[in-house]
Amino acid sequence: MKVNVKNHAMMYPAPAVVASAYDENGRADACTLAFATMCSHHPPAVMIAINSTLKRKTLKSILERKEFCLAFAGIDQVSEVDYLGIESGYNEDKLAKINFTHQRAEKVNAPIINEFRVSLECRVMHISEVGSHTQITGEIVNVQADESVVDEKGKIIFEKVNPIAYDDITHSYFSVGDRIADAFKAGLKFKR
Repeated sequence: MKVNVKNHAMMYPAPAVVASAYDENGRADACTLAFATMCSHHPPAVMIAINSTLKRKTLKSILERKEFCLAFAGIDQVSEVDYLGIESGYNEDKLAKINFTHQRAEKVNAPIINEFRVSLECRVMHISEVGSHTQITGEIVNVQADESVVDEKGKIIFEKVNPIAYDDITHSYFSVGDRIADAFKAGLKFKR
């Protein structure tokens, strides 16, 4: 039997990702997001949402520059990811505080954080206000990945990235878990 629970924004699993951008002075800033997802194959695009009811420096920078990077952290980086979400770039140089380095992305004017294994370079395609958040759609113009997480065919190996999942209900981080099936094959038994 199903029961009603408190109405809440939720998505399972929600990735814990890090958006980064340069501010008006060219200084790198980054923030952790749980509101992020794929939204188009052609062109490849992602959607992120950043709380606009609070003072968010990274949001301001993305809106001004119209470019950003989105990074996927591994579970071994959970403390750094959490810090990037709880401290404001207006108060602290967050990347310096956690001893993370960055460089300018290849295709956009945004910082790639070197310590994260996978980064998407994005150009803003669309901006919309949705309740408490500013929703930003970014076209992925380049993907950079550490060679340690890429196979011989040039594909990213999910298990080696070992990304962080976030639960907005309990405010907890999780590891994702084991591979359980091949997509587009597990359901074929019902097509017969």
